Order: sequence, then structure tokens, then C-alpha cells
Amino acid sequence: MLVGLIQQHNTTDIDSNRLRLAEKVRQLASQGAQLVVLQELHDSLYFCQVETVDNFDLAVSIDLESPVASFYSSVAREAGVVLVTSLFERRAAGLYHNTSLVFDSDGSLAGKYRKMHIPDDPAYYEKFYFTPGDLGFKPITTSVGRLGVLVCWDQWYPEAARLMAMNGAEMLIYPTAIGWESSDTPDEKKRQRDAWMTVQRGHAVANGLPVVTVNRVGHEPDPSGATNGISFWGSSFVAGPQGELLYLAPDNAEAETVVEIDMKRSEQVRRWWPFLRDRRIEAYGDLTKRFID
Repeated sequence: MLVGLIQQHNTTDIDSNRLRLAEKVRQLASQGAQLVVLQELHDSLYFCQVETVDNFDLAVSIDLESPVASFYSSVAREAGVVLVTSLFERRAAGLYHNTSLVFDSDGSLAGKYRKMHIPDDPAYYEKFYFTPGDLGFKPITTSVGRLGVLVCWDQWYPEAARLMAMNGAEMLIYPTAIGWESSDTPDEKKRQRDAWMTVQRGHAVANGLPVVTVNRVGHEPDPSGATNGISFWGSSFVAGPQGELLYLAPDNAEAETVVEIDMKRSEQVRRWWPFLRDRRIEAYGDLTKRFID
């Protein structure tokens, strides 16, 4: 499969962000991309650096008749690609989600995923905005295969990746928004990014599946001035089913590329390393507990 990744630096101009993404999707499609993955909350700046009710105005309806969903549906249809988006969903007054819509190559809605794990850390105040997802860890069936779409903070949880794999996902996909705070030392920055890549490559290994991760890039200021903002570290990457790196984007610049993934390789890797066969499922009941005291 030929997979397109778009690592973009966003501005305050939402219309411009969308139009730039649409043009890049078309460019990648002209290079043969069958699937294109966008970064987390790609329409706007990362607004979760602060807690303010005014930011709920950024949320959109994801009904297919709504302007935003119709826009991305038409982009997928015109480019002839499966398109993985990431939107701030207004489900009802006072009820919002961090939601990925996946459009098939004919523009139809193949499915959606609502982010399950919601962080609440300095400059990442997502619990203020997002209700945890209620759709479970279910792959989305598309014309290019069954996609295990998860979102950002989900990428730290092996349980989420495992359940997607057990439900028949053929690929794990993570739209992402993560970066450095300026006060972190260079060594700490390296440790953070290395850990982020390592855990996801581990999901690839543990499940025998390719992983596609698309992060945003560039500095975005903190509107409150309480911090120096976030420098999103880019580094979008694709890993194969043994965790091997197939592509790594720069940490300081936009990037658009098409990466070839051998989708048949997972079958052979799982024959060599039959982790699903050897799982001791009768001993895992305590995993549903918060902690074993």
C-alpha cells in the first residue's frame, strides 16, 4: 500500500490550513498514495494549551451534510484516496469529542473513532474539552483494508493497540499533536521523543502490524503567556511489523511524503513470532483493574 503523510505547521487561519491540506492530499494522490493520514486537530492551532470556554466555538458538527465533513469528503473523493482526518467534534451542547473521521476513496464515510484516552497535563488540558470516546477499539473497514485508527495519547497504551489488533486491524494509525516545552533540557527532549517512538514501534512488534504516526510541527505560542508555548516535534514516521523504521520526517519542518508498506509482510512476521497464539488469556483478568493492591 502507498500511504501519504502530511506533517504541517498550522496558523490561526483555519480556512488556509484546510486548503493547504487539501492541496497536499491532491499532490500525494498524484504520486500514487492510496491512503492519506492527517495530524491531530489539523484544522486549527492546538487550542488545548489553555482552558477557555470560547474555544468550544472551534468545534464542528461531523454530520456528513455539515460544511467541514462535506469538505473532507469531497477532498477524498476528488483525490481518490482513503483519508484519515482528526476533528474537534460538537456532538451536542456541552458534549465534545476528539474525533477521527475516515473517508473512503469515493467520499463516503467509512467510519469514525473518538479518542479514548484523554490527557490533562500542563499545556495539554484536553480533559477540559473532550469527553472520552464511546465507540471502543474497533477497526474501520475501507477499500484499502481494516484501519486501527487511534489518536495521540492513545499511542502510549498497549491495551488499545492490542484490542485493535484482536479486532482485525491490518494497520495502526495515530494522528498526533505532541511537542516540547521550551524549558526542557536537550537531553530531556531527546528522552521524550525517543520514548514516544519506542512505545509505538513496540506496538508494531507486539501485534505484527505496521504503524503510521503523523504529528504536527512548528512552534505554537501559549495564548495565556503562562508558558513559552509548544514546539511540536514533527518526526512523523512509519514502522513495519517488526518495528523497523520505513520513514522518519524531520523534527523542525513540514513534510509530505508517500511511503510504501508491504501489507503482506504482517502474515509472515506473525508466523515467525506468533504472539497472539501464545497469549495466556486465562491469566489476564486483572488487566481490567485500575491497580492490583
